[in-house]
Amino acid sequence: MSGGRKPRSVANPLESAITTPSERILKQCHNLYIDNDNGLVKIAGGLGVVLLPPRKKIIVMIMGNHSAGKSSFINWYVEEHIQKTGVAIETQGFTFITSGRKRESLTGNATLHLYPHFRPLLEFKGVTDYLSAEISTSKQKKFSLVTFVDTPGLVDGDMIYPFDVNSAITSFGQQADLIFVFFDPMGQALCKRTLNIVEKLSNSCGDKLRFYLSKADEAGKETDRQRVMMQIVQELCRRPGLNKCGFEMPTIYIPNPQKPSRCVNQIDEVCQTIEKSINQAVQKTLDQLEKDCDLICTTIGNKLAQDREDVRYNHSSRFHAFMCGLMGLLLPSLFVLSFLVNTFTREELDGLLGEGLSTALFLSTGLMVLVWDWIPEDGQILFVILLGAFSYFLLFLAKYFGRQRSKTLTKKEKKTLAEYSEFVQEVVKGKKQRLYEEYLQECAAEYDF
Repeated sequence: MSGGRKPRSVANPLESAITTPSERILKQCHNLYIDNDNGLVKIAGGLGVVLLPPRKKIIVMIMGNHSAGKSSFINWYVEEHIQKTGVAIETQGFTFITSGRKRESLTGNATLHLYPHFRPLLEFKGVTDYLSAEISTSKQKKFSLVTFVDTPGLVDGDMIYPFDVNSAITSFGQQADLIFVFFDPMGQALCKRTLNIVEKLSNSCGDKLRFYLSKADEAGKETDRQRVMMQIVQELCRRPGLNKCGFEMPTIYIPNPQKPSRCVNQIDEVCQTIEKSINQAVQKTLDQLEKDCDLICTTIGNKLAQDREDVRYNHSSRFHAFMCGLMGLLLPSLFVLSFLVNTFTREELDGLLGEGLSTALFLSTGLMVLVWDWIPEDGQILFVILLGAFSYFLLFLAKYFGRQRSKTLTKKEKKTLAEYSEFVQEVVKGKKQRLYEEYLQECAAEYDF
């Protein structure tokens, strides 16, 4: 522990001016975990507790059949032409689209470096070679707090993917915060592969699923759109894992001033859904920070309490070892000493040792002499054997108790644990409380309370 030093936080006025409160809160919470000196991950690791730092952004996975408008929506949201669009199957791998300080394009392992929590899933599914990441400097909408995952366009028939696309998308969906399913009314809206994946996702993370009728302005008249939506909903309801769900399917399309449409465009609701998920992520992150702080403090308290128990146990073991060892040596010594004392008279011992010491010697050996005189001559050899065996057993117990010691904490370790507990309670929890108040102020400002 480096003297209770506080973790690094966002203090740059320029950075504070160009970032939103939610972005700063998520970033500072993340830094509280990964700080090199006093990060919660480091502290917990020393206690044998595994903590995962919270993500600084939510992950929104978009899936659907090819040409469903997934890439077009991402480009519209970011307000930058990042993903290729068209009727061909442009997206055959997974692309992460996220914000950063400079425009970059990454592939393969470089992408995994940005998202290490996906590594086990990706390596297991064998899709590492089909990964890419596009980093944009855009600050439009809430993009600074969102990472989009553009998934392969799904088709039925003879289309062969270079990896298990169903399992890969399912695994991605389980890690995502939101899953947008785009149904293209002009394409294969009822693609069986899409429906199969949706059914599987609904069993494990149905609360993340959101359904949209994309390219709604190209579906013809309102009656045509309603017919398509009814067909999709009916097909979804036929699925065993989906027939208990109530479906909402907003109609969305990319606004184009050159092509005005009378179709209702609910694409702003998609943005609101993302914003709502961001707010939930902030709340969950702050709540999880509180829980992790309590977990660390509880673990430290249990560790110190266990150490006190171990110290008491070691004291008891040392006492038992000492008493057994003393008795194991004292009994044969008294037996031998009793014969030596009997070779002298009391007057001779008083002259040699003094009256006080000779009296103590006679009293200590007197019981052994009485026992020896009481034993018949034919049983005296057996008594000597039993006395030797009992003394050996006592020495064995002394050695056993001497080894039964628990490892205890050093003074330095106990001091460090106490400092960690104080740091988490006062510094980290205090920081969390200030961040929570900042979040509440942001909410009040947004809703003009």
